[in-house]
Amino acid sequence: MKKTIITIERQYGSGGSTIGKLAAEKLGVNYYNRQILEMTADKCGISAEYLESAEESVPTSFLYSLLLSANPGRTMEENLPLSDKVFLMESRIIGEIAERENGFVLVGRCGSYILEDKGCFSVYIYAPHDARIQRAITSYGVAPNKAENTLKKIDKRRETFFNVNTGRNWQDKDQYSLCLNSAELGDELCAELIVKAYNEYNARFRAEAGIK
Repeated sequence: MKKTIITIERQYGSGGSTIGKLAAEKLGVNYYNRQILEMTADKCGISAEYLESAEESVPTSFLYSLLLSANPGRTMEENLPLSDKVFLMESRIIGEIAERENGFVLVGRCGSYILEDKGCFSVYIYAPHDARIQRAITSYGVAPNKAENTLKKIDKRRETFFNVNTGRNWQDKDQYSLCLNSAELGDELCAELIVKAYNEYNARFRAEAGIK
């Protein structure tokens, strides 16, 4: 039986996390976002804050990676930069969740790529620049004079982490099942549309597979 797995990538300030939670509640499944990072940190014995700084950082240079790999006393995984190790560990944890749960909503963490072979329904949430700045200030508590830099910094981190680890373009909407403008639609309607679109997608899958 096909599992209910929805992945969400989102621009900073678009409300993707809020929308993901609403969709999970409507579907009656678990919601994961920062919890993945916390699980990874727990396994590593490192603070979640420290891992977060590495999770979406620019990867180590190729030359440095080659120098590390020349050390015969370390395994290939041990030689990887921390940002790459985080991706591998998070991928394993996400895979374990997909094996044991019948469904969940995952925000970020390259979920659409990691769970592609599970037939996940991938969503991209975006919004105009000004709307994202406003949400950052009013909903996230970012100081008005820091909102612009915060938006650029976090979007760049997310894009780099996704692009490097997947070999894809984070902002390429063609790779997602559904793309929604949260400023035009609102959080509640976005969540409703995700659920409706997923249910239609699942119904078509079941019909094609001959599942009643």
